[in-house]
Amino acid sequence: MKAVILVTSLLLSGCGQIYFAPAVSDQLTEANVTIVALTAQTAASANQSTYRPRRLPAVFFQNAGSGAGMTGAGALPDPVSPQQIRPAEIETRLPPVIQQVPYQIGVGDVLVLATPQSASSIEELSGLLAAQNRRQGYTVQDDGAIAIPDVGRIQLAGLNLEEAEAEVFQALVASQLDPTFSIEVAEFNSKRVTIGGAVRAPRTLPVTLTPLTLQEAIAAAGRTTVIDRQFTAVRLYRDGVLYQIPLEDLPASDATLMAGDNIFVDTSFQLDQAQAYFAEQITLATVRQTARAQALAALQSEVALRRAARSEARSNFQARLAIDGGERDFVYLTGEVTTQGRFPLPFGQHATLADALFAQGGPIPDTGNPGEIYLLRDARNNRVIAYHLDGRNPVNMLNATKINLQPNDIIFVSQQPVTRWNRVVQQLVPSLILAGATAVTN
Repeated sequence: MKAVILVTSLLLSGCGQIYFAPAVSDQLTEANVTIVALTAQTAASANQSTYRPRRLPAVFFQNAGSGAGMTGAGALPDPVSPQQIRPAEIETRLPPVIQQVPYQIGVGDVLVLATPQSASSIEELSGLLAAQNRRQGYTVQDDGAIAIPDVGRIQLAGLNLEEAEAEVFQALVASQLDPTFSIEVAEFNSKRVTIGGAVRAPRTLPVTLTPLTLQEAIAAAGRTTVIDRQFTAVRLYRDGVLYQIPLEDLPASDATLMAGDNIFVDTSFQLDQAQAYFAEQITLATVRQTARAQALAALQSEVALRRAARSEARSNFQARLAIDGGERDFVYLTGEVTTQGRFPLPFGQHATLADALFAQGGPIPDTGNPGEIYLLRDARNNRVIAYHLDGRNPVNMLNATKINLQPNDIIFVSQQPVTRWNRVVQQLVPSLILAGATAVTN
């Protein structure tokens, strides 16, 4: 029994050599260590370094349409959205105000001539009158004229209704017919606008005697089908220029439409849907314009090639990072943390001590000492700065969100005193048992 006590005493006297616990100290190191309490002031001072986070390659900030252009097909629309990393506020670009003018008759319009219902010489003209049946009328032909039996062809294209009445009046008088009549447009076919995108019923709408606004056009198409109005834009393509209005601002900045306008309700941050819609409109026009068809094909090919090249470049960069083949900055976590290892610094933004510490699970609750959290940083010239965070007061943890990390920083969490003793005991117990067994045997 005396032997057991002697062995136990010897083991306890040497327990300092049985377990070595890591700790931050400004003594007995090759480097000159300075321990600094982590406060809001010391964090601000530490953040005044020249370190800037690595940036993602430029290919991640480019879109397939940058620099693309059509040749021989007029001017391209201006870019609709600026470079976007995340959803941002949509820029408003209003079209110019249209000067209101009387409706001008065009090719394809159907005109109706009406006279008093009493019999008169003018009613004897076959097909001339349509007062009893408004579906009868006169279509403005390709040459801009209507043909009235026994009167002849009357040029009306490009005239407003008042001017058209004067022309018909002169023609009837010249044919010695009663010129008592009125003229109306029964079908508006010469001037149209198109609307598509996130609407219930995409369609073509006529421009009539009454001015047509953007809101009226959207209502005529069954209104929008968007879910998030905040990031929805109404885009107007007119004469080679692209305008846009955020959907939420449309009531306050409604615009009057004119013949040939194309409207697209866009719910995405990319121009893919709008590009497809406008490409369709251009394709329809190129039935009569071969040059536009060739320009559109060249534009689509260029966009497809750029998209493929940039997609491949992004994939290659991500693949290199996955196998540690690309340049990346890290900080390292050791001591009583849930997961020891390295923490990659993000691209394009700073990470804080709190980001890295709690991304790895934070200090181990049972063994970690919240009062001994250190951020070790190489200050060059054989100097090390140890920023000490005393997390026993949770309020001090706010300072962990204020200090930015730099490459090769070390985050160290010391162990609690009781943890150190428990580990010493865990190493002593097997030796004590063995020594006791040996003593009993002897």
